[in-house]
Amino acid sequence: MSGWHWVTDCIKKHNVTSTNELIAIHKTLSEKLENVQNLDERISGLENEGKQLLEQLQKAADHITKQRKAQLPAFEQKVNALLAQVGMPNARLKVAVATVALNAFGQDHIEFLFDANKSDQFAPIRKVASGGELSRLMLCIKSLVARSVALPTLIFDEIDTGISGEAARQVGAIMKELANGIQVICITHQPQIAGKADAHYFVYKTEQAGKVTTSVRLLEQEERINKIAQMLGGEKPTAAALENAREMVTN
Repeated sequence: MSGWHWVTDCIKKHNVTSTNELIAIHKTLSEKLENVQNLDERISGLENEGKQLLEQLQKAADHITKQRKAQLPAFEQKVNALLAQVGMPNARLKVAVATVALNAFGQDHIEFLFDANKSDQFAPIRKVASGGELSRLMLCIKSLVARSVALPTLIFDEIDTGISGEAARQVGAIMKELANGIQVICITHQPQIAGKADAHYFVYKTEQAGKVTTSVRLLEQEERINKIAQMLGGEKPTAAALENAREMVTN
């Protein structure tokens, strides 16, 4: 077979119309052949690269674990001190760290354990903490986290369950401090907490055409004072309750 006939047959075989296209196909096939011939070398190179990356990842994970564990004693101490401040003097928080497979967050599985009664029987928070305990515990934790991490909004629902007096005042003080840097929304029945707010919203229900609708509206200054006075002294607050409420709101 002559050279020209061979070229013509190749053009037909590869369904092209010119020798330039045929040359391009030849170049592509040559590159593929070279890749196949060097496959073992490429695999070895990728394995070495993967090994190096895994070593770097393990080193970073070890550093993260070390840093986390170094922070635990002070973190537990601060949270437990705040728990006493918000009316839970017998409650204790403990942070358990277990090693797991490497993942996007390191090599640690972190779990918050809780003991509400100084029994030294710690269990996962989700299993033993009541709604009120969980709210106050999260207040303590988030008040510490908020000092170093910018959180947009914190919402606390019925955080005042089971507390009153000085403990409620302390809860209000902590939230007031938090509100200096972030938005804090709190549903509460305690005047000591409500009085710390910069704004009050009244949630109420109405019935129209057999349907119950829940609405929310922003209270004016005198309405705020009256609602807090009702928390202090009942549906028809006394002059003393109104004066006390006014002091709470304005101070």
